[in-house]
Amino acid sequence: MKLKYLILTISALAITSCATKYKKREINDTVMQEIYEEIKTPYKYGLVMVPTDNSYKMDCPSVFRKDGKWYMTYLIYDGRGYETWLAESDNLLDWKHLGKVMSFSENEKHWDVNQKAGYISLQDPTWGGSYEWEKYDDKYWMSYFGGDSKGYEAGVLSIGMAYTKEAPTKPHEFQRLENPVLTPKDKDAKWWDNSTMYKNSVIRDKDKLTGHDFIMYYNARGDSINPAKGAERIAMAVSNDMKHWERYGDKPLINHHKGISGDAYIQRINDTWVMFYFGAFWTGWNQGAFNRFAVSNDLINWTDWKGDDLVKSSEPYDDLFAHKSFVVKHDGVVYHFYCAVNKAEQRGIAIATSKDLGKSKLIFVAPPVKVKK
Repeated sequence: MKLKYLILTISALAITSCATKYKKREINDTVMQEIYEEIKTPYKYGLVMVPTDNSYKMDCPSVFRKDGKWYMTYLIYDGRGYETWLAESDNLLDWKHLGKVMSFSENEKHWDVNQKAGYISLQDPTWGGSYEWEKYDDKYWMSYFGGDSKGYEAGVLSIGMAYTKEAPTKPHEFQRLENPVLTPKDKDAKWWDNSTMYKNSVIRDKDKLTGHDFIMYYNARGDSINPAKGAERIAMAVSNDMKHWERYGDKPLINHHKGISGDAYIQRINDTWVMFYFGAFWTGWNQGAFNRFAVSNDLINWTDWKGDDLVKSSEPYDDLFAHKSFVVKHDGVVYHFYCAVNKAEQRGIAIATSKDLGKSKLIFVAPPVKVKK
């Protein structure tokens, strides 16, 4: 009897422990403030990646770690459209360009001939964790938005998937699925994504909270009355194989009804999900673009932070926009990567940190001189 009682007791403790570990916390003001204190980065280190001349712009960093080194995928816009590049670093502050991973197509019939803006998929989401780019089906995956129009985010943009079996730390062309997986022209397109689509971020839904294996968070422009004049909102899609995607839910996840809410990036902080994203122009153009966050227990319902911005314009190199987050915690320091845009419309990648690491010496090259006509 004693042995039986001991076994029952151990089983009960194990069940209690699991229940405590996965118990959902109420997302109240205390929890929101706790998350803010953990992720805030009041120290601006400055620019860490800049164009060597004014013929192109840098955008949208995604950072991962492998074999003791850090790597970044990022976008280059050169006037024709977006291509996706790769860089490496030993310390998250000093970066070296390596080469392209998604280039313009030579075949003009490709749906994404002039736009390939890629983002790493299925990264370890653990806050302060490995930041490893994980595989599925023995492949590394990228989601991306693409299109055939030339210009800055021009024309109708759709979402595609790309993959490689090679090491993602070496610059090489990712293979792409032949057709986009989500488009504004789909028969099941929603009122919030029936104009054009932008950044996408894919994570595993290990607990199948959505009933599926994978979740894609994406922002898109749309409207039920005038799609082309609609706001940008963050919504979600789901998949079981990374190739076939369907929209999830009957409303966007983050919706400020005006301007832009976009570029979601998900981290798991303790037992709470945190979505980093950027906002822009909610109260008018002069408000600029800035980085925010929201919190969730279930990856579906999100509570928006009402306090101070995580990053906003304050320096000469980001005095127009400070937006598009990618945030990691390493060795007790939070590194908040973002796209910095100045009033000369030069774009580079900057970092704000939770600890004072000094100031970067990197600056933009002299801006082009505008000649009055």
